[in-house]
Amino acid sequence: MAIGFDALNQVYNHYLTEYAPKPNTALDTHKKSDLRSIYNSIVKLNKDAPLCILDTSDEAKQYAVSLKEQSRLFRNALIATKGSSDSEQLLQQKVAYSTKENIATASYVGSESESDTPSFTLSVERLASEQVNFGRAVPGDDKISLAPDTYSFDLSVSDMNYEFQFQLHEDDTNREVMERLGRLITKSDVGLNAEVLPDNEGNVFLKLSSEATGKPDGRELQFEISDHNTSKKAGIVSYFGMDQVSQNPENALFEINHIEHTASSNTFTVEKAYEITLQGASPDPDTVTEIGVKNNVESLRANVHSLADSYNEYLGQIAQPQASHTRSSQLLSELSRISRHYAQSLSSVGLSFAEDGSLNVDDAQLSDAAQADAQMSLKPVQDFANAMLRKSNQISLNPMEYVNKTIVAYKNPGRNYPSPYITSAYSGMLFNNYC
Repeated sequence: MAIGFDALNQVYNHYLTEYAPKPNTALDTHKKSDLRSIYNSIVKLNKDAPLCILDTSDEAKQYAVSLKEQSRLFRNALIATKGSSDSEQLLQQKVAYSTKENIATASYVGSESESDTPSFTLSVERLASEQVNFGRAVPGDDKISLAPDTYSFDLSVSDMNYEFQFQLHEDDTNREVMERLGRLITKSDVGLNAEVLPDNEGNVFLKLSSEATGKPDGRELQFEISDHNTSKKAGIVSYFGMDQVSQNPENALFEINHIEHTASSNTFTVEKAYEITLQGASPDPDTVTEIGVKNNVESLRANVHSLADSYNEYLGQIAQPQASHTRSSQLLSELSRISRHYAQSLSSVGLSFAEDGSLNVDDAQLSDAAQADAQMSLKPVQDFANAMLRKSNQISLNPMEYVNKTIVAYKNPGRNYPSPYITSAYSGMLFNNYC
C-alpha cells in the first residue's frame, strides 16, 4: 500500500525525536557517490544472504533502530576527528580551545590544511534569548467559561502561518483544556514549546516559548497568535492570554577583539574556522575568553580522548541489558575481539582496556608517544580507530544482523541475483503502524 506524504512526515519526525538522541550534523549529508556506494554495498550484502524470518516484536524493532542510530553517532564522532573531508587519516582534526568555557565554548570547523588560524578575544554582554508568552492565570479545577464548540486560532512563526482547531466539551476544566492545547502546540513541531504551569493558589497558566532565539529579520517577535480572523469560533486566545508577550526576543551582543557584534543565535561561526557557542555573559567588560587552536600534541591528545569517550559511550549503550529477542551479546563479542587484537599495540601509547571493556587513556604516556611521533599520527590508535569505523559502518548497514532470526534457506552460491530490497525488512519497521 502506498504511503501518503503526511504519514511519511509523521514517521520521519517520530524517528528523529524518539531514536536520534542528537541533532543531525553536516556529517549526515551525503553526495550522490556516497549514496551509490551505500546502495552497492546493500546489493553485495544481500546477494548471498540466506532467507530468514525475523523477529517482528516491537522490542526487536526498537533495538534495531536504536542500534543503527548509536552506530551512526559513533561513526560521526570518529569521522569528526579527521582534518578534512578529503583526509584518509583519523585523529588529525585541529582542536579549538576557550580559556573561559563559562563564557563561550569553541570547536574548530575550518580546514586542517589552514596553516595560520589566528586567535581572538571574546566578551559577552548579552545572550540571545527566545520569545516567551505567559498567559493569564485561571483556576485549574474550574469548568472552562467558554461555551462548548469548535474553536480555532492562527499562529504565525518563521514566515509560516498555521491554524489550530480543537473541540471544547461542556465538562472540560481549565487545566484539561490547557493541557490539551499545550500538547497540540508542542507536538505540532512548528517551532514553539508549550508548558502548563501552576501557581500557589491553585491556578494554572500557559507558557509559550519559541525554539529560535533572536529577532527575525524585519520583525520584533518570533511568533504571533490571534483568533480575530480564524475559521472557527474565536475566544480561546484572550481567555488564556496566549497573545501576552512577557519576554521579547533579543539578539546576542558581544565583542570580538573589542569590536561589537550581534547574532540572532548563541551559536555562530567566526572566520569560517571556529564555531562559537555562547554560554554566559561576562561579569564585566574586561573579562574576556581567548579563543584559539591547540598545538599539534594537544590536538592529538584531545582527538584520542574524543575517540575513547565515543567508544565508551557506544559500548555502554549496546551493553545495556537486552531482552531475549536481541543478539547484543554477539555484537559485544565482536567488539571485544577487535579490542583484544589492538590491545598490545595500544598499550604502548598509553591506551588500555578495563575489565568492563571500556577504553582508558594515560595522558602522560600518550603525550610522550605523541612527541616522539614525527608524523603526529600514532599509528596504533589510527589502526584501532579505522577498525572501529569499519565496524560502525557495517552495523549501520545491517542492524538486523543483531536481532533474532530463523534461517529458512540458503542461496545457491554463485548462481543467484542481487536482491537489494531485502533491506526493506529494516526500513519497513518505521512504517509498520502507518501503512
